[in-house]
Amino acid sequence: MMRNLNLVVRLFAFSGSFQSRKMSSENCLFCKIITGSSPAKICFQDEEIIAFHDIKPASKNHILVVPKQHIDNVNALDASNISLVEKMVDCGKSVLGELQADISDVRFGFHRPPFNSIKHLHLHCISPMSQMSFTQNLIFRPNTWWFTTVDRALDMMKSKI
Repeated sequence: MMRNLNLVVRLFAFSGSFQSRKMSSENCLFCKIITGSSPAKICFQDEEIIAFHDIKPASKNHILVVPKQHIDNVNALDASNISLVEKMVDCGKSVLGELQADISDVRFGFHRPPFNSIKHLHLHCISPMSQMSFTQNLIFRPNTWWFTTVDRALDMMKSKI
């Protein structure tokens, strides 16, 4: 069983890295949402970030906060991006607050490659996390090799100083 799982993970990792080499801002879905050429239910935007509803919500409120600058994923961040990530978190809290979501029952984090379906950095803001299904809890399980919390991402970024 473990051997089969290991093979699936390796195949998924290979396909994810192949896709990330092909990805550019011209064919990135989130870049298309940012430019308005693809639809989304937008909650907030300014010159630096945009927030919109996830099309496959893990709970009642599932918002994605995305930088307008194309950044491939959380692994591409360094200390120069700390203020951007903090702004993304503040935006997520604000949007969830406007949706009257329970801010004390929330999960914020990033999927790590190759488990990010869109190759553009995006922060998942999910509430109430207590209403997530078993499967969703696995997909968004904090500090696993496929999903990292904001705190862990910030620690990683600070270590790249």
